Amino acid sequence: MIAKLKEKELAIKFRKKGLSYNEILRKLPVAKSTLSLWLKSFGLSKEQKQRLTEKKIASALRGALLRKNQRIDIVRKIGDSASSEIGRISKRELWLIGTTLYWAEGSKQKEHNVSQTVKFSNSDPKAVKLFLKWLRVICKISRKNIHFRIALHKNSENKLTEVRVYWSKVTGFPLSCFQKIDWKKNKINTKRRNTGQEYFGLINVYVRKSTNFNRKIDGWIKGICRSY
Repeated sequence: MIAKLKEKELAIKFRKKGLSYNEILRKLPVAKSTLSLWLKSFGLSKEQKQRLTEKKIASALRGALLRKNQRIDIVRKIGDSASSEIGRISKRELWLIGTTLYWAEGSKQKEHNVSQTVKFSNSDPKAVKLFLKWLRVICKISRKNIHFRIALHKNSENKLTEVRVYWSKVTGFPLSCFQKIDWKKNKINTKRRNTGQEYFGLINVYVRKSTNFNRKIDGWIKGICRSY
């Protein structure tokens, strides 16, 4: 009984100092229900309540950061493991990969336009690099026959120089190749998320005098369709 009275006195003392129930329980070996009974008539001052609120917020933020870092670690491990499964890519595999990439993102021949030249559009720098490698290595297209146009929203006009430098680095072509811009009008109620510092517009890659080349790509696509 004496021990319990001492524990109660200590609990009240700690509570008056503004400690939370969990903080008190770490100091005293009593049940939480017992602690609640002892302290139900002891309120906290405004400052003490503020302190506990701040501690709860800080704890929640630490928990959120821990979960975020755990997710980042999981993503990295899965990505590294999946990446290692690919191994070396042969020229034939690159040929098929590039063809299917153009199938997804390139301009195709149509009944109303049977003279469509090769045009590839994308904002993903990895996809653009892969397409250019496919053009040069597999299709033997010379650099002089490749040209570009940037599609950019009008509200990013102030970062035009940065955008040109970005695509020059991505493609390995000089800045002089990125002078032509297709401006997109901004909708007033737009819900676009690609408006921040990482927005560099979309790049259109063209191949000069490539009507027959596009017809050949169309044949490759049909061959893939028949084969699978």
